Amino acid sequence: MTDLIAPLRVSPGGAVRLSRDHDPGYTGQLERKDADELLSQGIELLAEYQDKLAAQSTHGLLIVFQGIDASGKDGTIKHVMSGLNPQGVEVRSFKEPSAAELEHDFLWRYQTAVPGRGRICIFNRSHYEEVLVVRVHPDLLAAEGLPGVPGKRDVWEQRYRDINRWEQYLVANGIHIVKIMLNLSRQEQAERFLNRIDHPEKNWKFSASDVRERAYWAQYQRAFDAMLSATSTEWAPWYVVPADHKWFTRLATAAIVVAKLRAVNPEYPTADPAGAEHMAQVRADLVAELG
Repeated sequence: MTDLIAPLRVSPGGAVRLSRDHDPGYTGQLERKDADELLSQGIELLAEYQDKLAAQSTHGLLIVFQGIDASGKDGTIKHVMSGLNPQGVEVRSFKEPSAAELEHDFLWRYQTAVPGRGRICIFNRSHYEEVLVVRVHPDLLAAEGLPGVPGKRDVWEQRYRDINRWEQYLVANGIHIVKIMLNLSRQEQAERFLNRIDHPEKNWKFSASDVRERAYWAQYQRAFDAMLSATSTEWAPWYVVPADHKWFTRLATAAIVVAKLRAVNPEYPTADPAGAEHMAQVRADLVAELG
């Protein structure tokens, strides 16, 4: 699984162009029948690591998902995280900011959702919307009421720096970050939209706004290129996961999260001598009671 995800990691400091560097249909020469078994193993490992993470209560994990409409964020979260204990994991989706949220800095509402120690939080869309959809639609930036004269400073370069520093701060405080960009082709997006229209049980997934955003495809690709180039860091690198084949997307995502938790290496805490002595005495009393 380590070999599987190596080509997906965005090297910090590199210049990314999705159309050149990342194939949405890539599967690593893996066959689906093998992927299903590997995914099952990955889900088991995630459950084991989550249990240790919660028991140790020293580190937290923030998993960030970004991707265009129909790239499979919801389905990937549902399938990959299916083995996790819901008491220790939370999924947060960030839509258009409220009036109250617009009164604060652009990272404020994301900071309030950061997981505590021993917990996992998944951002389904995230603070990176502030350099993606807001960049593609400048009217959204105007609504944020930033000080200064529009156009007199590079807002995006400043936001990249702010995001990098904020993520470095989180990691330094034990909140580790996994960042996954689901890379979907334009053709596959069209097919998924058609699937939602043609099957009544999937009509609820269809959104006219998603189709309208499709008209900005080129602008979104450029925004993703700039974001990935500027914010893949040693402490929080990006992984560009091919999204045209859902089975591969789910396997690669599981492998990335497992690799991060393996690096964090949470362990079950051991009892101190006084606690161990007390447990031994309680055990002896219980055995005597049962025997």
